[in-house]
Amino acid sequence: MSQILIVEDESIIRSALRRLLEKHDYDVQDAESVDEATSRFNLSDFNLIITDLRLPGAPGTDLIKLAGPVPVLIMTSYASLRSAVDAMKMGAVDYIAKPFDHEEMLNSVHNILAHRQTPASVQELSEDQDNGQTHIIGSCKPMQDLFKRISKVAKTDATVLVQGESGTGKELAARAIHEQSDRANAPMICVNCAAIPETLIESELFGHEKGAFTGANSQRNGLIEAADGGTLFLDEIGELPLEAQARLLRFLQEGEIRRVGSVQSKKVNVRLIAATHRNLKSLAKSGDFREDLYYRLYVMELRIPPLRERGEDIIEIAQQMLASTAKRMGEGELHFSHHALKTMLRYQWPGNVRELENAIERAVILTDDSEITTELLGLDIDGPDLAALEQNYISQAPTSRQGSKDNSGAAGLSLDDYFQRFVLENQDSMSETELAKKLGVSRKCLWERRQKLGIPRKPKK
Repeated sequence: MSQILIVEDESIIRSALRRLLEKHDYDVQDAESVDEATSRFNLSDFNLIITDLRLPGAPGTDLIKLAGPVPVLIMTSYASLRSAVDAMKMGAVDYIAKPFDHEEMLNSVHNILAHRQTPASVQELSEDQDNGQTHIIGSCKPMQDLFKRISKVAKTDATVLVQGESGTGKELAARAIHEQSDRANAPMICVNCAAIPETLIESELFGHEKGAFTGANSQRNGLIEAADGGTLFLDEIGELPLEAQARLLRFLQEGEIRRVGSVQSKKVNVRLIAATHRNLKSLAKSGDFREDLYYRLYVMELRIPPLRERGEDIIEIAQQMLASTAKRMGEGELHFSHHALKTMLRYQWPGNVRELENAIERAVILTDDSEITTELLGLDIDGPDLAALEQNYISQAPTSRQGSKDNSGAAGLSLDDYFQRFVLENQDSMSETELAKKLGVSRKCLWERRQKLGIPRKPKK
């Protein structure tokens, strides 16, 4: 069970946060100040310290040095959000703005602990003591190809664009690049472009001068400057406003930044890794993303395969997650039922690794014995629809199973090939409802199969 220390002077926030974390099986202690924390506790006994930035006496950032290797998560009010940049430059693992919702805090805590415990989530980065290389778990060919690319690009300073669906582990791939690079001992600053208000994104990234805008009461460094000498990871870069894109392009071209409200530029040495689940090329064509920035980012592309394309990796991942979750929650040794294993291989995992992790955690909480069943995982396979599609496929090509040809066009095709061919040949003349009815499946199943096979719907005229 992970040990967490909360350092917060407001008793209401402190007690509410403690109850939240204890409810999710964390062992929690708390203190009102840095002095109380250091006098009552040995900081090295904790897996994580969560502290307010502003405390009576010494500031929360003093705990960063005092805690040594223990990660420190900084809480800060929205009004002083830019102070968190300085905290991260001092070594804080992350910051979270108050007021925060429960899910945001739990996700942040979970991600921090997952990166620092062994074993943790399936795609946790771990250090190979023999060769000093960082790796991500995965045995399928797409993942092995990904590992090779990470190893090669990590040795350079090339800009990297990581693409993949939500929940596939894009940030973990970025961390693998950073930790295998010559910048490993320098900071890696992670920014979710979708999480920062559009009016503040330029100030957050590039910093600002005193008086640059209402509320800019002092000069502040930006997150790019905080990453000087290290790596900047921009997640969901497709959400970046066009004005900020122009500034980012100049940073990539010239290696310099200019704070908002300043006329002076400053040289910085930062390696950029960007990530998105969106199609930047399509966004560039539609004018929603700068085409020149897209080509600046597209030096090296890494594609993180969705979980449904990773075959037996799903089982390897699930079993390691189950062992880790059971250990964290103080449970004994658990195992999946045979049916649960088959179900996990058939399920499409729209939420990818994150969905798998949540399903397993939920199952561990609910189980009354040592076996994790399909029902505990709560997965909806849509069995009747897939069975109907398969039956329709068989009925359309009755002789193909004997190796002969017929005029239906289905002979020799796999189920996926048959589905793709049928949809592409008929979607111009049929509605989605008609297509689904003809295939003998629901509209939901039709949509999911389109997503799996990458068959776009015909645009409306």
